[in-house]
Amino acid sequence: MARTAGEGDRAAAKNKNPDNALPQKLLYTPRFRNKISPGHLIIDSYFGTISIGTPPQEFTVIFDTGSSNLWVPSTYCSSLACSDHNRFNPEDSSTYEATSESISITYGTGSMTGVLRYNTVRVSIEDTNQIFGLSESEPSSFLYYAPFDGILGLAYPSISSSGATPVFDNIWDQGLVSQDLFSVYLSSDDESGSMVIFSGIDSSYYSGSLYDIAMDGITMNGESIACSGGCQAIVDTGTSLLAGPPSAIDNIQSYIGASEDYSSEVGRTCLPDIVFTINGVEFHLSPSAYILEDDSCISGFEGMDLDTSSGELWILGDVFIRQYFTIFDRANNQICLAPVA
Repeated sequence: MARTAGEGDRAAAKNKNPDNALPQKLLYTPRFRNKISPGHLIIDSYFGTISIGTPPQEFTVIFDTGSSNLWVPSTYCSSLACSDHNRFNPEDSSTYEATSESISITYGTGSMTGVLRYNTVRVSIEDTNQIFGLSESEPSSFLYYAPFDGILGLAYPSISSSGATPVFDNIWDQGLVSQDLFSVYLSSDDESGSMVIFSGIDSSYYSGSLYDIAMDGITMNGESIACSGGCQAIVDTGTSLLAGPPSAIDNIQSYIGASEDYSSEVGRTCLPDIVFTINGVEFHLSPSAYILEDDSCISGFEGMDLDTSSGELWILGDVFIRQYFTIFDRANNQICLAPVA
């Protein structure tokens, strides 16, 4: 059961030495949209640069806490999405190792199929003998317009396609990091330096106490709008918006005056905070956080049908993470949150 982090836990977290941490800078691309399917948006996109092979071939990837596999486009792929992105060429790498295994992954907005291979991957540190996917097909128009090449999953091995060892687990297994955790800071602009910090916590990115996550309810103006009696929630850097059951999201969209194309005609100053109560602690999102301004105002909520046997499930994506520094503490199987500084 999830719990509120005790005073001792919080003190220990603050005292963890960031000097041994491995920061990975993320670039920020605001207001990117899928031009073919406007119902699927990447409102804000955060991605970092890694390299694969010897000599290194560079790729931009989403650091995704909602999936576990690393994959990039390859010269084996003839899809339009591959032709418009950097592609890994096995013939140009002296540390490349083939396997007979294949990989297939379906995301909420696209899919890929390909083969699994081994090579050296550099993500703030050199990760040798890392298994990764090379796409042979990327049929989604979403991936064609994406400002990144591939995806680096940071979730647990249990959800990894084809049982491939995730990058962070491989780094941990090799003893390259001292703490089995990583933390995430997402800024609303590139100049502030968004970061994934492997094996470390930098307290300069947050203020106040750290709390573990178990969602008790969601309210606006003191009225329950969703998650009555508690529900499941995941914190996902690979989801740009706040996602929840379509019926609950429809109620929120109606409340804030948003239409089916995500636009909202209600000004930020006229709207209340949305409050996520987590372990009895209120985490507020102001209208300036959940109404995203582009050429027009865009709602930061989206309905998503998510199969779960244990009830209502919400995804707290980048709209939420920008307001709360997040620690993925794998050693203790918990996620901790604190307001950004």
